[in-house]
Amino acid sequence: MDRRTFMTMIAAGAASSLLQGAAVAQPAPKARNVVLVHGLFADGSCWSEVIARLQPRGIRVTAVQNPLTTLQAAVEATQRVLALQDGPTVLVGHSFAGMIVSEAGVDPKVSALVYVAARAPDAGEDYPALAKRFPAPPASAGILWSDDEGRLSEEAFLRDFAGDLPADKARVLYAVQEPFKRALLADKTTQAAWRSKPSWYAVSTEDRTINPDLERFMAKRMGAKTIEVKASHLSLISQPDTIANLILEAAGQA
Repeated sequence: MDRRTFMTMIAAGAASSLLQGAAVAQPAPKARNVVLVHGLFADGSCWSEVIARLQPRGIRVTAVQNPLTTLQAAVEATQRVLALQDGPTVLVGHSFAGMIVSEAGVDPKVSALVYVAARAPDAGEDYPALAKRFPAPPASAGILWSDDEGRLSEEAFLRDFAGDLPADKARVLYAVQEPFKRALLADKTTQAAWRSKPSWYAVSTEDRTINPDLERFMAKRMGAKTIEVKASHLSLISQPDTIANLILEAAGQA
């Protein structure tokens, strides 16, 4: 995709968001609750560095253990955690969990959404078709399948998923990656919470798992307050201060 085509898509996406009611520049109420949702090739522990920075600020943080089986099961797991919150809550999704955030984020307790190098489809949108409008990221070729379960190879995990982490730390994360079901990749959202909730987006400029230009396109389309982080797909681990500060901003606690 050349730059002119990309900029045309950005402009069209921005116009569509404004016409259809995206949450542009809306203030979020102050929140003391944060719910974090992980994506593919990970588990809830991937948020540990961010959690350690939010808790001293008086934030009540919960990390959802995403089952990675179906979108519906992941949304239900998130909804169960949201039901336990005692007031306005910032819902944060990394990677594939952007779809979960987009679906579950319509919950009235959710005051703001934060997307971290995340998918951000519109309601009913075919995300794989959207992604094909941009060059395929290298990690896509590193998925290994065992029947209907997928996981990243060690080489792809270290190089394309966690490329800016020390190799010894990346290998620990590789060892605990949760396999995902093939059917998960075909699931579609029925909601786009970013059309009604204030939204923030952290683009990973060195991302080799989701194309950074696709991230920019989705962030622009949703009217999100966007930052760019010089990081791999795992900015939440390699740049936890930056991601924690973005979440605090969304919570009105910056």
